[in-house]
Amino acid sequence: MSRPIVLTCGEPAGIGPEIATRAWAALADKVPMLWLGDPRHLPSDAVYKVIDHPSEAADVSGRALPVLAHPFAGDATPGTPDPRNAQGVIDVIARAVDLVRTGDAAAICTAPLHKKALKDGADFAYPGHTEYLAALAGQSDVVMMLASDALRVVPTTIHIPLEDVPAALTPNLLRRTIEITAEGLRTQFGITAPRLAVAGLNPHAGEGGAMGTQELDWIAGLLAQMRDEGFDLRGPLPADTMFHAAARQTYDAAIAMYHDQALIPIKTLDFDRGVNVTLGLPFIRTSPDHGTAFDIAGKGVANPSSMTCAIRMAYDMACA
Repeated sequence: MSRPIVLTCGEPAGIGPEIATRAWAALADKVPMLWLGDPRHLPSDAVYKVIDHPSEAADVSGRALPVLAHPFAGDATPGTPDPRNAQGVIDVIARAVDLVRTGDAAAICTAPLHKKALKDGADFAYPGHTEYLAALAGQSDVVMMLASDALRVVPTTIHIPLEDVPAALTPNLLRRTIEITAEGLRTQFGITAPRLAVAGLNPHAGEGGAMGTQELDWIAGLLAQMRDEGFDLRGPLPADTMFHAAARQTYDAAIAMYHDQALIPIKTLDFDRGVNVTLGLPFIRTSPDHGTAFDIAGKGVANPSSMTCAIRMAYDMACA
């Protein structure tokens, strides 16, 4: 495949620019890619070449990081976001979406954002990357999958307080999460008949109603109905027995009910190589599973493993 993976710059004051250059060095002869951002924000020792069009990236990326320049209003000071750069960060995401939707690029791999910097500098109206990408794509339902070689897991509810989860967790939300996950595994991961394991909400999946009744009230019934419709589902299962090695061999992805139920196991199993994948978009989007790391930005010590895995996964999905 010659179409490149687009790497967005993310927050210029974070570790995004430096892990992009180090990820390129690891994948230069394996994955065509380009970096979309202001070349001034790359590390001083970065090996890069400015290109005019994504079609040039494949020929360049074996010897230098291809850069599709997008000028920003301010410089980048590691660890200190500049509000003048907020609009540039937002515009780069939109430009990356245009590139994949026109067919000039194969997929998007986004570097971490700093949400407060975007709100302070540009009155950014979205909770984060995923919601903005969904809006750009005109999609109302998307799913966040965390993926590594050890595990794929999807939280049904995401960034809300734990006390709000039971009310937010509705039959329609769980159904759409399962449907989007199954479709994404088929179309973007090449898994013809996806097997999904679904966690219960309560400890021990409610233990027959002794520890909560949602499993009896509607979760088990919904899963039974979807099995009748052809979905390969197990559950609701006790979350504390779903993630050991033998259990993970029985499914292609796990559906969790809330944020930590999903992220604790994958970060325990494969902390440095987890990848955030957005399913339900009309294009491929991956991202490293970490933040801007202002405390180490510019020091040359940031681990590029998650970014490297995110680029590689985007490429493999585009080839599936």
